[in-house]
Amino acid sequence: MKQFFSDFSKLVKFRLTFLVVFSASVTFLIGSKIQVDRAVADSINWYNWMILIIGGFLVTGAANSFNEIIEKDLDKLMMRTKDRPMPAGRMTTGQGLVIGLVMGITGTFLLGKLNLETGLISVFSILLYAFAYTPLKRKSPVAVFVGAIPGALPPLIGYLAAIGHSPVGYVPKDYQIAIVLFLIQFVWQFPHFWSIAWVVDDDYKLAGFRLLPTKERDKTSATITFMSTLILIPVSLLPTILGFGGYVIAAVSLVLGLIFAWYAYQLMQKQDLASARKVMFCSFFYIPLVQLVLLFDLVV
Repeated sequence: MKQFFSDFSKLVKFRLTFLVVFSASVTFLIGSKIQVDRAVADSINWYNWMILIIGGFLVTGAANSFNEIIEKDLDKLMMRTKDRPMPAGRMTTGQGLVIGLVMGITGTFLLGKLNLETGLISVFSILLYAFAYTPLKRKSPVAVFVGAIPGALPPLIGYLAAIGHSPVGYVPKDYQIAIVLFLIQFVWQFPHFWSIAWVVDDDYKLAGFRLLPTKERDKTSATITFMSTLILIPVSLLPTILGFGGYVIAAVSLVLGLIFAWYAYQLMQKQDLASARKVMFCSFFYIPLVQLVLLFDLVV
């Protein structure tokens, strides 16, 4: 039983899935708080919040399962992935496919219960991640752009899920807010992806993955990574510029953005693994902190 749970955790990429669900759940609370402030809702719908968490986990786990089915033979080549259940021979592709389909269908159904948009976006996310991003990883660095789209959909899904079915709760600004939350996470994906790709590039090359901007650890790749952190700074200030975030989130986003950019600048100057790891770890903390502070900024 312990081995089963370990294999299931690896199949769904539990840590990645947790980050995705966390992002969606926090932005659901952000959307709910805005609905309460408008007197459209009396309080946060915690039942819908739980549906979002469960549905989001299942949909993300399904996408990751399909990804591992497609990359089973490639995962055997890399140190970081060769112990996943399918390349290690502890699970067949048929078993992985059944698990993925059950999770995908169930998760999409649950998200669709919240509203039509969340259900449709969840299906789009699975298809784009598993069947566009995954095969592109061996062909072109454009894969990072494609992968950044499903990677940035959780806050969009979370915010739209908070609106629910009520037409009274919808106002045009809701889509504007949802798109801004999507944009912040979308731009963040680039330094996040590229710093990881820099750290594990030797392993990636064993499988033929080409995710760095120039396909190499070089000055140009590091410079493009640095430029992406600079673009993130003004994008992260959009909540305050558009009036649904206060000065607290602006200050925190600016400080975190400058720290992120500083580490990326160091990578550009040194082009070493130590600097890339700093950018990578900074990326892990950036999105959760920004989203939590934005929620805090709305609550106080």
